[in-house]
Amino acid sequence: MKAVVLDTDDHYRVAELDEPAPGPGQVAIRVAYAGIQWGDTMVRDGHFAVPRPFVPGFEASGHIAAVGEGVDASRVGEPVTALTTAGAYAEVALAPAVLTLGIGDMPLRTAAGLGWGAPTAYDLINTAAQVRPGESVLIHAAAGGVGTLAAQFARLAGANRIVGVVGNDDRADYAAQFGYDQLLLRETFPTELGDEKIDVILDPVGGLTRHAGLEQLAAHGRLVAYGNLSTYEPVLADTNDLLMHGKSLVTYNSNLLSQTHPERLADSARRALGLVADGQVRVDITAEYDLTDLATAVQRLAEGATHGKTILRVA
Repeated sequence: MKAVVLDTDDHYRVAELDEPAPGPGQVAIRVAYAGIQWGDTMVRDGHFAVPRPFVPGFEASGHIAAVGEGVDASRVGEPVTALTTAGAYAEVALAPAVLTLGIGDMPLRTAAGLGWGAPTAYDLINTAAQVRPGESVLIHAAAGGVGTLAAQFARLAGANRIVGVVGNDDRADYAAQFGYDQLLLRETFPTELGDEKIDVILDPVGGLTRHAGLEQLAAHGRLVAYGNLSTYEPVLADTNDLLMHGKSLVTYNSNLLSQTHPERLADSARRALGLVADGQVRVDITAEYDLTDLATAVQRLAEGATHGKTILRVA
């Protein structure tokens, strides 16, 4: 089979490899499309220690080609979307059966756009932040795959004001189509909000942005940290100050959840998939690349030159 390999020299190359066989609790998927996500930049840049050479790719859509021990054999042939630990940038990929979801008649291309972003955005709004009707929500990286979905989930949860933060005017114009009430440029946050306090803030940025967000929270507000796009330097919070104002600093880690409670992540992915399937939420795929162009796709993501969701065409 053809697969993209991240080699010891940090370069991607297309290679011919043997097809993998599913182990207990796994399925083998004949991949049609694979989603590209921030984890790809972290693996490429060495933030995740993985042995090289390595077949990257963490989300795929396609048809189940084979099942391992303990998996219902009737699933062979089922069209699915799956979350993987590696290997999605190949013609055949392995995935945990519990994180491989049937998609019915949803197009495989659309299903590839769900990936880790859909359950992450769903959980940020509904599980971690527990957005209540009438609350305000501020979303950093508002034009990205998670941000565009989170805005839609926030509206469904009853948020009455949704503010997005983006890097430039072009990204603001793009994000505007996903239901934001106001869009701020990163350089104007939090100054442009003035005295307004926010009930829920979703923060994948970290650093000074996280400090500013904690200050901007309303009484009983929740800041959900789910990444460190700007810096890995620790952010220290005064728990006594948080307590006095009823504020909460919450974290969310979908990768860890997939290891400790995969059924919870699968449930959120299933709920998100259902909302996309019935048209209440839209996944916007803005770029599609071939296997040979993966390096370009990942670099554009790392540079912040993309918005929405980028996918790789495999089949």
